[in-house]
Amino acid sequence: MPDRPGPALRSRAAALDSAALDAAAALDAAAGGLAVDLGLYALSAVFALITALAATLPTHHTWGWIATAGYTAAALVVVGQLATRRADVTSRAALTLATWATTALVPLVVEAVRGQAQEEVITVEHGGERLLHTGTPYLAHDAIAALPAGDRLLAYLPYQPGMAVFGLPRATLGTHWWTDARVGFAAVTALALALAIRQLPRSPRTIRALQVATVLPVCALTLAVGGDDLPVLALCLLALAYASRNRAAAAGVAVGLAGALKLFAWPVAIVALFLPMNRRRYAIGAFGIPILALIPAFLVDPDAAVENVVRFTLGRGLAHSTAATNFPGHLIALASPAAAVALLVAAGIAIAVWLVRRPPRDARGAAAICAAGLLTAILLMPATRFGYLLYPAAYAVWATALPTAAAARTRSATPPVPACTGP
Repeated sequence: MPDRPGPALRSRAAALDSAALDAAAALDAAAGGLAVDLGLYALSAVFALITALAATLPTHHTWGWIATAGYTAAALVVVGQLATRRADVTSRAALTLATWATTALVPLVVEAVRGQAQEEVITVEHGGERLLHTGTPYLAHDAIAALPAGDRLLAYLPYQPGMAVFGLPRATLGTHWWTDARVGFAAVTALALALAIRQLPRSPRTIRALQVATVLPVCALTLAVGGDDLPVLALCLLALAYASRNRAAAAGVAVGLAGALKLFAWPVAIVALFLPMNRRRYAIGAFGIPILALIPAFLVDPDAAVENVVRFTLGRGLAHSTAATNFPGHLIALASPAAAVALLVAAGIAIAVWLVRRPPRDARGAAAICAAGLLTAILLMPATRFGYLLYPAAYAVWATALPTAAAARTRSATPPVPACTGP
């Protein structure tokens, strides 16, 4: 049996990983970051216009027209910045936030006023209503079976119990645009990202990371029409930011809240467990919060919880997910479901071995592992969606903004500059 890599080899491999991230960041900084800014906004405008012209879903059609105007305006602003050679972090951050407002928040409000929403918004709001009246957001197997076949899919809540909290405003206050579940999704996303940015160095890399988590079309579109993935992503990014500052308890709470919403947070929770920080303090929040969120649902109606959390997730419910993007895993599953599952399991084992043999040295490395692992899983899952790519995309770029372990130690050890209180 070959020997495990020694410390020197692992250190060299980590240095190569960090060097690759640094090289990508250097390329990204061309023209003070404005060159990539212009490409991002211009290409996003093209994507939005194509969506407006070709989309068959009313939600996507509405988003496309509004977002086209927002991205085009942002691209024109960047052209002006290039002409005047003004590329400071503050102005780029302000443009990012303004563009997020015009390409995600404005379409969200317009669609909420019109009553347009994707099915995940409806399922979350129904879950909130059930949570209010029955104490559990889930319907039991027999209750779902009694529904017409066409209504069974929306009767499932294929998320963790915490997601139903976003449905409570509509259940308690009635049908208004501001009780739409997406408004809550956007508020939590904004708060989590604001807290996360405060943990990162003030640099162009941080601006790029913020752009990918907000104005990248896959994120802006998702928030405007559905939205449930964005608070999960933002809380995971916040957890990685806290981990970069060695704030184990805070990182655990952030990723634990994400895990109480959706299973997509659990890979991040597991990877971060291998970071060199106080694992006990981290694990209390990271795994305790999702488990506590599940307990009431299982106590109130165990059959309903199992039907939604277990059977539906494993594809054994009375209805099946409509997620069917033609990624490799889905295409392989059409020919051989067993082969698709075997390939996914093999990939999971390979990533687990990688994690054990080369655990991340810092949050930057953890984010890179999350990006690679989730990208692999999304491509190989038999049932998946194109929109899920927002997770690996955000983690990959977030990794470039996170400080290395050495940089984080230096930053923590540097005393703050005293404020000037007089002449």
